[in-house]
Amino acid sequence: MSYKVDLNCDMGESFGTYTMGHDAEILDYVTSANIACGFHAGDPATMRKTVQLALEKNVGIGAHPGLQDLVGFGRRNIAISPQEAYDLTVYQIGALSGFVQAEGGRLQHVKAHGALYNMAAKNAALSEAIAEAVYKIDPELVLFGLSGSEIIRAGQKIGLHTANEVFSDRTYQPDATLTPRTQPNALITDPQTAINQVVRMIKENKVQTVEHQDVDIQADTICIHGDGAMALDFAVQISQTLRETGIQVMKVQEFI
Repeated sequence: MSYKVDLNCDMGESFGTYTMGHDAEILDYVTSANIACGFHAGDPATMRKTVQLALEKNVGIGAHPGLQDLVGFGRRNIAISPQEAYDLTVYQIGALSGFVQAEGGRLQHVKAHGALYNMAAKNAALSEAIAEAVYKIDPELVLFGLSGSEIIRAGQKIGLHTANEVFSDRTYQPDATLTPRTQPNALITDPQTAINQVVRMIKENKVQTVEHQDVDIQADTICIHGDGAMALDFAVQISQTLRETGIQVMKVQEFI
């Protein structure tokens, strides 16, 4: 059996002349980059530099819109209406798309960030607003969302290509949602445990929850986080392991 998966990473989450962390190095090992659009992190200079790097390394570029919350890094729930979700999504995709076009590239996908991502995963109205924003900008864009969530259903309903996303370094709840970061067991810190979880999600379509139960899951794209201390080492390990276990790693647009 042939297994194909996209490996994505959140990027461009720094500011101006400050360090961009390991973004440049990590781009050698991932196939898609979700670039911050200024609301939860990033600024025009960082967006431009990250777009340039991604294009140089032939990595698929995605807009990563979040809630307007720099202080909370977009991870705090903020009550917004579907109309507000639509507006902030259009605004941020437009900002990043401008840089992509200016550099001669094409936007591949859209993935909501942080609290907006998690809120939309369970809220059909928010998901439909985000999907509509993506579709109206470009119906050829791929919409990333938590595997089996409302955002995936909304994207499919409106006619978008969708990519079910799974997480290498997060634990799962019985309803296949992510364990909130406020809980002590939310993150997987052992690289081998994370890699084992990923391989099983791809090959068996299963993930074990925090309650030690198996739930069904679909893995089209895997998220690794670029802001951890071991981010680069983990990107190298997971990329190599996937290929060694017979899993093809490629841009999502190449197989969705």
